[in-house]
Formats: sequence, C-alpha cells, structure tokens
Amino acid sequence: MSVARIYCRTQVGLTAEQVTIEVHAANGLPSLTLVGLPEAAVKESKDRVRSAILNSGFDLPPKRITINLAPADLPKAGSRFDLGIALGVLVATGQLTGARLAEHEFYGELGLEGQVRMCQGLLPALVAGASAGHRLVLPSDMAEQVGLLDYPNVGLADNLRQVCDYLLGHVELAAQKPVALATEPDYAFDLVDVQGQAQAKRVLEIAASGHHSLLMVGPPGAGKSMLAQRLVSLLPPLNRDEALEVAQLQSLAGQRVKAESFLQRPWQAPHHSSSAAAVIGGGQNPRPGALSLAHHGVIFFDEMPEFKRDVLEALREPLETKQVNIARVKQQVSYPCNSLFVGALNPSPSGFFADDPRCKETPEQILRYQRKLSGPILDRIDLHLQLAAVDLADLARPQNTPQETSAQVRLRVTQSRERQLARQGCLNSQLTAQQCQVLPLAQAERDFLATALTKLGLSARSFHKVLRVAQTLADMADAEQIDRKHLAEALGYRNLDHLGATA
Repeated sequence: MSVARIYCRTQVGLTAEQVTIEVHAANGLPSLTLVGLPEAAVKESKDRVRSAILNSGFDLPPKRITINLAPADLPKAGSRFDLGIALGVLVATGQLTGARLAEHEFYGELGLEGQVRMCQGLLPALVAGASAGHRLVLPSDMAEQVGLLDYPNVGLADNLRQVCDYLLGHVELAAQKPVALATEPDYAFDLVDVQGQAQAKRVLEIAASGHHSLLMVGPPGAGKSMLAQRLVSLLPPLNRDEALEVAQLQSLAGQRVKAESFLQRPWQAPHHSSSAAAVIGGGQNPRPGALSLAHHGVIFFDEMPEFKRDVLEALREPLETKQVNIARVKQQVSYPCNSLFVGALNPSPSGFFADDPRCKETPEQILRYQRKLSGPILDRIDLHLQLAAVDLADLARPQNTPQETSAQVRLRVTQSRERQLARQGCLNSQLTAQQCQVLPLAQAERDFLATALTKLGLSARSFHKVLRVAQTLADMADAEQIDRKHLAEALGYRNLDHLGATA
C-alpha cells in the first residue's frame, strides 16, 4: 500500500507552518506508531483515532501502521491533527480513496464515537490555509469563527463518517454562513462621565490621535483609572485586517473570538502581581501575553511601581519595537504588540504629593518609590501627565457646560489619524528617526527644541518623542507645519523624566 498524505498546519508563533501527515500500513505485528516530534496531546490522539474509526463503522486491520508528522523538526501540539490522522489511516488501509485529498486541509479533535470537535488556537492556521487557496474541512462548532474569515471554500462536519462520505462523493459538507458584525463598537465607558479634567482629556485625545504611550501620576481618586478605561473608546474601530490579527492572537491564547466584538479595540489591564509570562508571553509552548492580546488596542498598567521589576524591565523592547520575541531551546517565536501603553502611579507610597499634609513619607522614601520606574522605561513613554486631586466641591456643583462624548472626540481622532496615514503611511508614534529629521519644522524651531532639551537634560530618544508628539499636535490643529507652541506643549509632557534619572 502506498503512503497516504493529509495536509494541515502547526503553530510557530503567529505563523502556521504546513504539516504533512504521512500514513503507511504494512504487514507485521499490529501497532499504531506516531513519529515526527509529537507532544503529549498529539500522542494521545492514537487512542482517540482508534476508537473513532471503530465507532464510525470502519475497521482497523491488524497492520503495522506508521504515522509521520512531517517535517519532523517542527513541534506539534494539541488535538488538531486527530481528523487528519484518522483519514490517513483509512486511506492507507484501503477503506477510503485519497483522490480528493489534494488541496484540502483537515482540522478537528475526534471524540471516541467519531464526533469532530473544535480545537483551540486554530484561527492562524485557517487564515494561512485560506491564503493558500485550500479547502478547509472543520468542525461544525467553528462556524462562527470561520464566518469571520469571509472565506467561502470551507466545509463543516459533525463527525468522521460525514467527512468520509464527503470524500467519497456521497454528500456535501455544510458551508459557512456570513456573520453579521457590529458596525459601531459598544463601549462600557464613555468620556462624558468624566467631569472637569480638561487637560487630562486633551492628553487622552493626543495619545489616541498619534498612538502615543502615556504615563499618569496623581493621588488616589484623581481619575487615572477612569481616564484610562475611556481611552479605548476614543480610538476608531478596527479594520478587517487589524481585527483578524487580533482574533488570531486571541485564538492562540485560548480565548473565544466573538462576532459582536470583532471590530472593537481590545483592552487589557494586567494585575500588578502578574508574572512576566502572563504580561509579555511565554510558557513551554510560547503563548501571547497581555501585551500582544492588546495589539491594536490599549494596555493599562495601574500602580506601575507595584509590578515586579523583571516585568517592568521586560517592557523596554516591546515599547520600542512593538514586537515581543520569546526564545526557547527548541524555537523562537515573535508576536506583535502594537498596543497603546498607558501607565499610572501614585506620587508616593501613601498616594499623595510631597506638599500634601497627608503624605507621611520622607523625601528619600518618595524618591525610592518613584525610581522603581527606571530611566529607560520613562524615556520610552511619549506623554507624561501629572493629575491634581479632584475638588469634591466641583463634583457636587451642577455642570452647566455639556461634556464631550467619546463619539465626538473619536471623530476628531479618526480625522487626525487619516491625515497621518495619507501623508506618511503610519501614525506619528511610528515615525522613524530618519522621518523625524524631515518633518516640516523651521530651523528656528529646531534650535529652540535643541536648547530646551539640553537645559532639561533629556536624551536623544526624547528629542524624537517630542517631535512626534508635536507633529500630532499640528495634525490635530490641521496645521501645515510644526510651530513653537506645538513644541512647547510637547515639551510640557516630558516632566517625569527626572524620576528615573539615576535608576
């Protein structure tokens, strides 16, 4: 009997590499051997496949059956290979024709009675298979996820017998149905809830317009968390390509991808006790962490000094490159993390500024607390904002001036972003150092900026940060070039660099 070949894919980071399931049945002592670097869950598939074949009305001849998952150097994890292995065994033992196997990819976990069940982390493989133009045969309970792909060449099956009947030409598999997407995201929080805080609202709009990272310092009750929660509602909805990237990362993390929130920007707020693997990503089979799950959305670090030192320092490269690289002995994977970073901290362990009578710490204790954030971390954050305590009398007073809603601000943010993308193909926070050198800025303004940075003792990285923020301010004002008032305001948002000066 010739070798049966079935095709599917395994996961290496966000990349889905093609795997060929080769099955050969020969005379000899009856056995079912699985080779090709399979992990525990894959090795267990032998027992599931054996029971599924017998309970689907087929035989398992007394043959020496060898199953190879090629290429052997790629790690294989999960139960996604069950359906392909079972079909390969049936073809190799002459119970099923292999004439229609080409240009197909098969995915699904098998139940003991032959049911085909959904597996975690399949969406990247489906995207890759669709890009290759292959027909995808999948479990029926993946209909919603498949509908998000907007790819018609899909067959949905309930059990192994149904897939075999399809390959024999006796039946057609159910097709995927289009999924209705919510055109207007539904956000739990709205900017209209925030009373006062005009400067903080402006900084939020700047951060959203240019995709600039933000650090807020203020006492308890100043509104840091409230403002951060509303930042995601100022961002325009995801486009389909962005949404598909986010959905693939959610799929890899074992999260359910929902149609109602498919176009909504993600929001992540890891607890300060979270490990580096939970925040950055990791594990034996590296999975995306909170940074990557917030891709194209917002990630909020509340009480930043309370995070473990290794977690904070691990933020350095992702904040700069928007990419997480995870190295293991057997493999190295990369996940995107183009998330809008927002951090918050109190000015002291007690929560108050040094000039507040309620602050009980000495200047040395306050400085030690603040310097838990190192200079390199502060240097990588675009906007620094100090928030004053909210006056309770102002909250009790009736508001005569109507507050802006998130939708109103989001409209301006969208217009500013469209202006940036039309001009340079990226948002201002993503401008390279070379692009910063050719921004529309008169020589007098360049000299002003250089003098100010020297007096403030800021780094070359801060020079580019200020230029990027100033360009965003110019775009928000629909100005043709950056002027001195834009530079002065951008410089005003570098007022926390001194905290990590000796960290």
